Amino acid sequence: MEESNDKKKKSRREFLKKGFLAGAGVVAGGSLIAAYVDKSAPESGEKVKALTTNGEIIEVDKAHIKTPRVSIEESHKGIPGRKFVMVIDLAKCKNARKCVEACQKGHFLPKSQEFMKVYFLQDSDKSAPYWFPKPCYHCDNPLCVSVCPVGATYKRSDGIVLIDNERCIGCKFCMTGCPYSTRVFAWKHYPEYEKDGQPYSPEASSPGKEGTVSKCDFCPDLIRMGKLPYCAQNCPMGVIYFGDIDEDTVTNGSETLKFSELIRDRAGYRYLEMLGTRPSVYYLPPVDRQFPVNRGFEDLEESVKNRYKNTPYGKNHKL
Repeated sequence: MEESNDKKKKSRREFLKKGFLAGAGVVAGGSLIAAYVDKSAPESGEKVKALTTNGEIIEVDKAHIKTPRVSIEESHKGIPGRKFVMVIDLAKCKNARKCVEACQKGHFLPKSQEFMKVYFLQDSDKSAPYWFPKPCYHCDNPLCVSVCPVGATYKRSDGIVLIDNERCIGCKFCMTGCPYSTRVFAWKHYPEYEKDGQPYSPEASSPGKEGTVSKCDFCPDLIRMGKLPYCAQNCPMGVIYFGDIDEDTVTNGSETLKFSELIRDRAGYRYLEMLGTRPSVYYLPPVDRQFPVNRGFEDLEESVKNRYKNTPYGKNHKL
């Protein structure tokens, strides 16, 4: 029995290294696989790997993998045995904004709403500026959860913090309580909300709802299929790594690394650590950057470029 368990653990670990969260349509969370495989659809001829309930890796036709929409009750529980973590490498970021655009498209958001924001930071007048992507931090000690009067904001067993907009009353207490300003409020009904056509799920943060709060959700609907969050799988520079902290594994889709070694060797840190919120997002310092910072101003829409005009860099370079 012990040998069998060891084999299953090894199989699962290899699965993580080779395919888990690699954005290839792989199914994770083996106990839920039956809900995600529909063999009634015509075969595409393209095979992908999936994880069964007993931990074995199988191949199924890609057309048979369906996007899961779990019940609201199930979305409150979290994915068993998981503890998700994100690592953002500031040395690689050049403000390509593909993370922002993919997130908006995947969550059916208007351009005025951004779950992922990219800031232009400079720590002092003698240091160099750099680009700083900022999602929700999915804190282990989330202040937003503690101030919500109706339990609309909640933390799951897998570390993900979500909002149930069926409970949200729009009081904005969570927006005030969040020290990172990562939440957005729907002041009106946006046409983009109507493009989903599926029942509401907190795991997908869609369709959106007027008068409620929403935010980055770590894309648990994609995670259940073994895919990376929209931001990570669409970043052309490989800036965003995502994985399971208990498995000590993170990937950006093209390389898979040990989380503990990456954080230790690159002096990883958490934003505003002194607040005691214990974020699930870590940053790697912008050391030996791969791109000059001015590359981040290329090909920006004028409305986005205007955000940076009042920064010291923007003023000096007449953006």
